[in-house]
Amino acid sequence: MNDSLFGNASLEAPAALASALAPPAHAGHFDELRGVATPLSAPRTSPPAQPSPAPLHDATQAPPVPQQAEGPPPPTRPPLTPGWSRFFDELGSAGFDDLPRRAVSLARQIRDNGVTYNVYADGDGPQRPWSLDLFPLMISPESWAQIEAGVQQRVRVLDRVLADVYGPQQLLAQGLLPAALVRGHPGYLRAMHGVKPPGDTWLHIAGFDLARGPDGNWWVVSQRTQAPSGLGYLLENRLAISRQFPQAFEALHVQRLAATYSAMMEGLQKICPAGAPPHIALLTPGPYNETYFEHAYLARYLGVTLVEGNDLTVRDQRLYLKTLQGLRPVHGLIKRLDDQYLDPLELKPDSTLGVPGLLQAIRAGNVLVANMPGSAFLESPALLGFLPALARHLIGERLQLPALPTWWCGERAAMEAVLPQLGDCAIKPTYTGSASHDTFEPVLGSRLSRRELDEWAGRIVRRGDAHTVQSYLPLSQMPTWAQDFGPGHIAPRAVLLRVFAVSDGAQSWRVLPGGLARLAGADAQIASMQRGGSSADVWVQTHGHVDRTSLLQPQSTPASLARHRAPVTSRAAENMFWLGRYTERAENAVRLARLTLDLLGGEDQSSRQLLGWLHRLSLRNALVPREVPGGTKSRRVFERALVAELGDVNRGGSVGFSLRCVRQAAAAVRERLSQDHWSQIVRAESEFLRRTAEQAGEGGEGSYAIGAALRSLEGASNALAAMTGAQTDRMTRDDAWRLLSIGRHIERLAFLSSALAAGFEIGAVHEVAGFEAMVALFDSTITFHARYQQRRDVATMVDLLVLDGDNPRSLAWVTQTLRGRIARLAGSAPGKLTALSYELPDPATWTLEKLCEAGPDAQYPALVHLFESCEAAAYHVSDAIGTRYFTLTSESLRSVGA
Repeated sequence: MNDSLFGNASLEAPAALASALAPPAHAGHFDELRGVATPLSAPRTSPPAQPSPAPLHDATQAPPVPQQAEGPPPPTRPPLTPGWSRFFDELGSAGFDDLPRRAVSLARQIRDNGVTYNVYADGDGPQRPWSLDLFPLMISPESWAQIEAGVQQRVRVLDRVLADVYGPQQLLAQGLLPAALVRGHPGYLRAMHGVKPPGDTWLHIAGFDLARGPDGNWWVVSQRTQAPSGLGYLLENRLAISRQFPQAFEALHVQRLAATYSAMMEGLQKICPAGAPPHIALLTPGPYNETYFEHAYLARYLGVTLVEGNDLTVRDQRLYLKTLQGLRPVHGLIKRLDDQYLDPLELKPDSTLGVPGLLQAIRAGNVLVANMPGSAFLESPALLGFLPALARHLIGERLQLPALPTWWCGERAAMEAVLPQLGDCAIKPTYTGSASHDTFEPVLGSRLSRRELDEWAGRIVRRGDAHTVQSYLPLSQMPTWAQDFGPGHIAPRAVLLRVFAVSDGAQSWRVLPGGLARLAGADAQIASMQRGGSSADVWVQTHGHVDRTSLLQPQSTPASLARHRAPVTSRAAENMFWLGRYTERAENAVRLARLTLDLLGGEDQSSRQLLGWLHRLSLRNALVPREVPGGTKSRRVFERALVAELGDVNRGGSVGFSLRCVRQAAAAVRERLSQDHWSQIVRAESEFLRRTAEQAGEGGEGSYAIGAALRSLEGASNALAAMTGAQTDRMTRDDAWRLLSIGRHIERLAFLSSALAAGFEIGAVHEVAGFEAMVALFDSTITFHARYQQRRDVATMVDLLVLDGDNPRSLAWVTQTLRGRIARLAGSAPGKLTALSYELPDPATWTLEKLCEAGPDAQYPALVHLFESCEAAAYHVSDAIGTRYFTLTSESLRSVGA
């Protein structure tokens, strides 16, 4: 019996097998696998499941997956292209039978690397794994030569259009560009008029969406100039797919990518304003942006600082980064957010993503921004129809890479010419995403009824300028590996290619030899990652030498090492500080809740002091609402309230709330955490909330409810222990980690001090049950009994929980550690303390005799005073750290460097 995926056919050569089993592209579409268009009357292995019109550029519908026909396929199919034939022949001895394993390996690699695309992400939404197909898109040397020359030419034209529009505006005066498409576009920034960018270069990164028509030629569908996405994801795609097919990757002479990224960074450094070496940062909207993974990945790869808007500030028309060491000049900014959010002073006033005063720093020539603000109007589809004339006027050349025929309906002649053709075209908004213009989702005329076409024609006549019509183009289809049924099969999918032009110097660009291929989703109508599409790696072949440049320098210099040692921003530092505090707070809440439920369900429930101590700590840590009576009045009500509040994510102090805060703080510094650490944090929150929700839904009562709650708390405790291990054993001891550690110890010092103070004030320490509970809360029961046997007096407690410098949960250890790490954070030499360190009590002055001196009514005034001073000092130091390192409002307002 043959158990192979394709039966006896697997004995054939892989390329021949692929040719026989891979269905052709749908009729009228170019077949990337075979290099020819499928005739409209071509036979298929089986009819489509339902009629499906051919897709149109960014409004595509995926073709239905054909069923594998029994018997041999039609013998008239053209052979595979040389590239695809070589690809399949290099699969190795296992051939097609190994493809399911490679698909599983690819999915695991994407998951393990934490590659995500947050579709319409929000603070509480799940992260969607990046979707990557197993097969790459092959681009022959001849096709790439056409693309490369055409894209280079187009970026030159677009750059000169920007220079004119924000300069002499001759194009508008001569009528080569309609004023409505420029001054009437919300992306035109009047504040940028008259600006001279560094190197006289406006565009440093430009993306072009290309589609291959049935004639085999490439056509421009759209262009992206504000903040084109894809440069990071295509790197991850290349890394993942080249690992799955290493032999084919080498055999096909695929061009590498590193040289272009290196040239881009060198180009930016050359034309940056003063700074040697210049400090370049990548500006991201933050972790809730759908492409945040790419921002963090790209920043690490390029060796630049990843920053958010509130990491930056403008002083004296210069841009600075707020770091733990003060203000550090920023000379270049790679922006990954749209222009309107860049400066709330001059653009969108409610933006919290930008930097107040940034446009003034740009106008003063003190910072390079890639791309310069003001290019949004270039993204209008209407502009494509004017570029041929603009190219002849600006650079004296004809465009080598054509765009789809496009009509802007703001011109009466164009509108009248295209209205009869609406049924064969796509209708797009001229001002995409504008709040001040009519905007809508693109529609395909062939999918509209006669009545709907008439309605659209009426809208176009009434508001012609808001509508752009683009001709129809059936997208080419590439082979993909589909596993929607059975072990897997090859299926054609419509593909849109995004390529990038990057500047490598003043008025100089090169095209990245690769790109991001986007595939139409199986049940979507547009080839968009936001709507369920997927991606593919792009292999550009060459007949010549493969450039094997690497960004990994064989001989690093001190300067290059310093460039890759990114400073710790104040925002990242603050989030690390609160990550530490919330992790410790969650541990304290879990430990206190477990202890309370254990004691309430135990045999000894007669100690009023113990119940009073538990009630006070539960109130102080918000484990129960203020109106809930204590255990001395109604033990059952107190117990039920505690169980009910465990999963409340809206009440500060509950276990669920603290776990959510841990996850939110970690999300803000996601780039600093390992994938395992991040997964532990996400899993801890989701599992605890799931268990508590199930418990609430089951309406558990009595011992069952307590047992279920204790199991949930035990799971959370184990998860928090794993987080603590990751934080203490797997993170680099830099300033960010020191702040995380300081945050944890500040929280621990305040919690333990208040717990001890309450125990002595209420008198729980003088009863056996209360004494044992206080030792257990400090997680020191085993050590206590091993050291002191059956003694239970104040002296033994003070010795272990207050004075023991080897116990990480004693006040002395926590205080001494805090003093040292605060000094180290300030840059002091080992053993030297700073003024802030001295704000904490000095454990060296504490003595057992003095602290254990009993006063009237069996009180210990020196001990209680120490508890109160430790708690007050913890909060005072927390405020001082916030002022000194996060808000930079005190003496820290100094700049570092030149």
